[in-house]
Amino acid sequence: MTGDKTVPSVLIYDTTLRDGTQREGISLSLEDKLKVTKLLDDFGVAYIEGGWPGSNPKDAHYFEAVRKLDLKCAKVAAFGATTRVGVKPADDENIQMLVDSQAPVVTVVGKTWALHVHEVLRTDKEDNCNLIHDSLAYLKGLGREVVYDAEHFFDGYKDDAEYAILTLKAALQGGADWLTLCDTNGGTMYWEVERIVGEVIAALPAGTKIGIHTHNDGEQGVANSLAAIRVGAGMVQGTINGYGERCGNANLCSIIPDLELKMGYTCLPEGKLKQITNIARTVAEIANLPPDHHLAYVGRSAFAHKGGIHVAAMRRTAKSYQHIEPELVGNEMRVLISDLSGRGNILSKAEQFGMDVSNDAARQVLEQIKHLENLGYAFEGAEASVAIMLKRAQPDYQAPFELIDFMTVVESRQGRGLLAEATVKLSIGGEVMHTAAEGNGPVNALDLALRKAIAPAFPRINEFHLADYKVRILDSYNGSSAITRVLVDTQNGTHRWSTVGAAGNIIEASWRALIDSIEYGLLLAH
Repeated sequence: MTGDKTVPSVLIYDTTLRDGTQREGISLSLEDKLKVTKLLDDFGVAYIEGGWPGSNPKDAHYFEAVRKLDLKCAKVAAFGATTRVGVKPADDENIQMLVDSQAPVVTVVGKTWALHVHEVLRTDKEDNCNLIHDSLAYLKGLGREVVYDAEHFFDGYKDDAEYAILTLKAALQGGADWLTLCDTNGGTMYWEVERIVGEVIAALPAGTKIGIHTHNDGEQGVANSLAAIRVGAGMVQGTINGYGERCGNANLCSIIPDLELKMGYTCLPEGKLKQITNIARTVAEIANLPPDHHLAYVGRSAFAHKGGIHVAAMRRTAKSYQHIEPELVGNEMRVLISDLSGRGNILSKAEQFGMDVSNDAARQVLEQIKHLENLGYAFEGAEASVAIMLKRAQPDYQAPFELIDFMTVVESRQGRGLLAEATVKLSIGGEVMHTAAEGNGPVNALDLALRKAIAPAFPRINEFHLADYKVRILDSYNGSSAITRVLVDTQNGTHRWSTVGAAGNIIEASWRALIDSIEYGLLLAH
């Protein structure tokens, strides 16, 4: 797509592997980068910027390895800068590393802003235009597709519009296939982007292909990208989850659904949009970063409903509090349970668990939840505890076991350090089970003793393991009498569930969470 807005398509240029890795806390191995490459290619993006081969050995090795992948959709781009002042492109080491990468696409960044020309490059405006022209002409002469990234374009344009346009014309004359306008500092407003991109398109020859590359320092990354596309940009650069230096780059996980679902453009092959939530979460996992649950479209909380009035309306029509169907982007609606819930939240959650709960039972469970949350419980992240409460509210439900009592002891033994021991007494089918176990702490000892008591009757419990254990002190100003909330995550294969307990005693809080966890696991197993 060029200045002609009748063609409803936009090319996606992903720079997660180059610009995205400049985020603090991200360090991708070569194998990580290849995994992301295959993921993005299957997703259907047009370009994957693999790295800067002139900046580090890992990126240089990436371009050797990526040639062995059988990519179906994406073109791989190598990133670099214009030749150095006073050096011909054929003699410039970084330019030669772009050539040696054998990438079919080369993306070259050059200066637009006179401030950078004078203070960073330490040259004059005319020489900068020559650097741009000569670098691109050299690479184009070698048969490469050339993308020109006009660094600091919007700041440069606001400072000297005439010179900013001259740099773009130098790039065009050098053979650039794409001119990408970059808001490198991320401070331009969307209405400025819309005006400036429109003026640029008007100032350049018809058919010039314009791209947009924005940063999120002013929280405008997505808005600025969409603004540029509205007036004629045909390629958008961005990253998965908005990863990038400082405040990040434009988030493709928002831009792509916005373009396809809100603006009528095509960005991906048909049917691929449903993969975007999985793409976002898989890339986060590869990057070893926790997924942002509150990201638009792809976050776990993007379609989560907590308020009772909202959920009641949602039960009548899903459109009442959702701007799209979550399934369009591979996500799902979730109903949260908390002291803000109404009866509709409980009924929806029961339906999710496949339980038939009466209105009276739902009301009783809701009252119990509100009471417990007042005591320090939080059921929003402990859906298995909610499921067990709903199950216990059914008149024909028989719990797999009943607690009689438990005891924990922590003592110091000579030569062995601190030792924790727990005893548990349960009733299972009318038979009393009395067991004991030692552990590396009182909670671990309780968990082991509980499993030891239950395993003879329910051997499936041996397949459950404690995946996570979190403790939060709710009112620390009360010192040692503060309420403690415990969240337990338990896993059985790929199935994972969360339960909660709260009390003035951390052992009691942990016990309550453990009991719910095991009872829920046994419910699943049967």
